Amino acid sequence: MTVRKIVYIDEEKCNGCGLCVPSCAEGAIKIIDGKAKLIADNLCDGLGACLGDCPKDAILIIERDAAEFDEEAVKDHLEKENKPKLQHTHVNHGHSHGHGGCPGSKLRSFNQEQKTAVTEISQGDIEIKIKSQLTQWPVQLMLVPPTAPYFQDADLLVTADCVPFAYPNYHLELLKGKKVVIGCPKLDDVALYAEKLTQIIKMNNIKSVTVAFMEVPCCTGIVRAVEKAVADAGNNVSIKRVRIGIEGEATKL
Repeated sequence: MTVRKIVYIDEEKCNGCGLCVPSCAEGAIKIIDGKAKLIADNLCDGLGACLGDCPKDAILIIERDAAEFDEEAVKDHLEKENKPKLQHTHVNHGHSHGHGGCPGSKLRSFNQEQKTAVTEISQGDIEIKIKSQLTQWPVQLMLVPPTAPYFQDADLLVTADCVPFAYPNYHLELLKGKKVVIGCPKLDDVALYAEKLTQIIKMNNIKSVTVAFMEVPCCTGIVRAVEKAVADAGNNVSIKRVRIGIEGEATKL
């Protein structure tokens, strides 16, 4: 037994929908008596590929005493269950698993230097080519697992999802060099945002947090979520606040 990261399922939140089951490539989760259950510690790698598919946010990654992850045990288990063999996809220095859940929630990391897609901007005789500064996927805060390897030692950008539409220099001024999560504090649960951000900050040695939000009053909810997350994580992380006007102006607070 050793202290390590492992899935925890809150049965009070779980509604037994089963969306997490196909997302677990190791087959470590089953629906038993109407609730999702982790059937064996050694089948769980602790990466949290199942997190983004839970509509009730009933799945967390915690640290506790648990048996080591055992790929041989996983292989035997999958054979007995007649499920596809485990496949690995490497992301940075960690790895994620291919799985049967939504392809849009599969972890991906991009090499910025190898990007070929560019946007060309012409002004007189001057032509400027701009590359996207996005280096990871997914970006939705409710989809990313806190253990995504691209968060480790990162500068984090938390963005209200209207900001990239309103601010014309979003990629070069705000996103460049950062890992990003986005969300809408008006449409989603800000308390869940704060909880998820706390996990990300606490588990990944986040170096700094920038929160970009719109000038409309409801958008300050994402700022409050960031401030609570930093306080709850107990890390001495600096917060930069950037307010974006509806007409595109930026104000650093």
